[in-house]
Amino acid sequence: MTDIGHKLICELHGPNDLVEYARLADESAFDFAMISDHYHPWLSSQGESPMVWNVIGAIAEATDDLPLGTGVTCPTTRIHPAIVAQAAATAGVQLPDRFFLGVGTGENLNEHVTGQRWPEHAVRLEMLEEALEIVRTLWEGETTSYRGEYFTVENARLYTIPDDPPPIRIAADGPKAARMAGEHGDGLIAVEPDADLVETFESAGGEGDPTYGEVAVCYHEDERTAIEHAHERWRHEGIPGELLWELPTPAHFEQASQSVSEDDIAELITCGPDPDEHVETIREYVDAGFDHVVVHQIGSNQAEFVEFYENEVLPAIE
Repeated sequence: MTDIGHKLICELHGPNDLVEYARLADESAFDFAMISDHYHPWLSSQGESPMVWNVIGAIAEATDDLPLGTGVTCPTTRIHPAIVAQAAATAGVQLPDRFFLGVGTGENLNEHVTGQRWPEHAVRLEMLEEALEIVRTLWEGETTSYRGEYFTVENARLYTIPDDPPPIRIAADGPKAARMAGEHGDGLIAVEPDADLVETFESAGGEGDPTYGEVAVCYHEDERTAIEHAHERWRHEGIPGELLWELPTPAHFEQASQSVSEDDIAELITCGPDPDEHVETIREYVDAGFDHVVVHQIGSNQAEFVEFYENEVLPAIE
């Protein structure tokens, strides 16, 4: 059985709209939600980027049963892991037994803002491993001091912690991160239907833990309008290679995505009203071994998207 979730995108929507979309998801047939954690949007034209932890607090009040996770938080550069530990512990209290902390090594786009050097990927993985040790230690509720290679914590104690610590799911886009997720995480998050990532994660110790795949779609009753809208708001999807993690500002993403055409986006993103195409896109993740798939609808027509998925797509997913 595959759980299907609704992705809340902070880069495209303001805080009040995100809370409303979470309420829609809570009242729908979606099984869970995830919310992005950005300082900047990818493109300036996307126009938003609220502080995720404020939004999570509001979502906790607006929903009753919706499981929610960050997708994903970088607990190493922009925000010190001791602060992430406090924020996530508070979210765990506000959303008892329905919050998880999704983490990753981050993007230069968001993490450079404090003026720290953006390190190579191997170092970012080491930093993440150390950060998770700090987070889990603080969640034990004891006074903690820590002096590691990358982080220092002095006489810190969390007083507001949930009865059970939130699960930590780790994002991976390659074998090294997938192995780390299996060794140190409680689940895997990926943005490609890559069976090798799942296999690596499970062989490294993650067997039996949940695996989350994320996919962007653009539902609209008119396919051409959907393609145009996806190109306008989410064309950075077509930027190749490692640039997504390395470019530092929305202006750079604007420049790098200038050559991405509408036809390119139509190839990359499922657009339009054909339910079979949406079902097939999700099944690619299911076939790759993911037992959770979170769907990001590009656009403000979230109510129409939820209705379309409830009536046409979700019933066809096993």
